[in-house]
Amino acid sequence: MVTLGHTQFEEAELLVEELVDQEEHELVVFNDDINTFDHVTKVLIKVCKHSQEQAEQCTLIIHYKGKCAVKKGTARDLKPMCQSILDAGIQAAVV
Repeated sequence: MVTLGHTQFEEAELLVEELVDQEEHELVVFNDDINTFDHVTKVLIKVCKHSQEQAEQCTLIIHYKGKCAVKKGTARDLKPMCQSILDAGIQAAVV
């Protein structure tokens, strides 16, 4: 087993964090009994840059399946989008 010095260990931690951040994650939006189709559609267009048709399709999936992965990407890219969706009163998570 190789023993790492303190600086080498910190560098290894940073490399692992960078690799984890580059992994593909999903931004998942969940159904609720509060938000309207129109509101969710508008938020997906604004936040995720969906087309009208794409946002409407995702909204229908959210409604009928209970959730939908509306965007894929790195955690770094998806977390601000998730926060914007949450700020709009819609349940969402990065997984």
